Amino acid sequence: MFIYMSLNINNLHASVEQTEILRGLTLQLNKGEVHAIMGPNGSGKSTLANTLMGHPTYTVTDGSVTIDDTDVLALEPNERAKAGLFLSMQYPPEIAGVTMSNFLRASVEALTGEKQHPIKFYKQLQETMKEMGMDPEFAGRSVNTGFSGGEKKRAEMLQLAVLKPTYAILDETDSGLDVDALRAVSEGINNFRSTNTSVLLITHYNRILEYVTPDYIHIMVDGRIVASGGPELAKEIELNGYAAYHS
Repeated sequence: MFIYMSLNINNLHASVEQTEILRGLTLQLNKGEVHAIMGPNGSGKSTLANTLMGHPTYTVTDGSVTIDDTDVLALEPNERAKAGLFLSMQYPPEIAGVTMSNFLRASVEALTGEKQHPIKFYKQLQETMKEMGMDPEFAGRSVNTGFSGGEKKRAEMLQLAVLKPTYAILDETDSGLDVDALRAVSEGINNFRSTNTSVLLITHYNRILEYVTPDYIHIMVDGRIVASGGPELAKEIELNGYAAYHS
């Protein structure tokens, strides 16, 4: 029997220290779609990303998040990852002493529940990195330790390629990137997108959308989606800013 799966966010309200940030946000991401959320600073974009992944700082006060019939809000963060969610953080942490190779192998084992042969996994990782044009020595570096901004974002694209989630939430993955790094990250996103995956791309600016063409663009202001449309909406924002969307 065919099951049509999607990530459904309905009337989501979330607070930080009793201050409401998300104020009734509704959005549906179907498999095969790329959605971009744009909005000014403080509109709640990163709060949405962190709330979806279950960050303990954020308290959901109303609404629902489901994947098909699964109540995402009832799951712990690791269970949400097993359900198919992935978060590329705006500021990924450094993990000194843990190599990218060991980190990714442990992550795959945690997601699948299956032990990974270290040598076989390393060979597969090297093949993936070669396809992505990454230096093979990158696998031996500690996670994000001493990485440039571009290297951190490329590391997250590598995670995306290896972990193969269904729903990728990318929180300002274009932030602070030069042109070469932006193109590399965009290529990683485009390689990930398929009929079996969905992307929620959170960004301030139009420039990454010159390389990654979304199916839908949503404007977020004051914790709500206030407008939705196609790629033309990003061009409008580039020309006129967000002033017209403030209440």
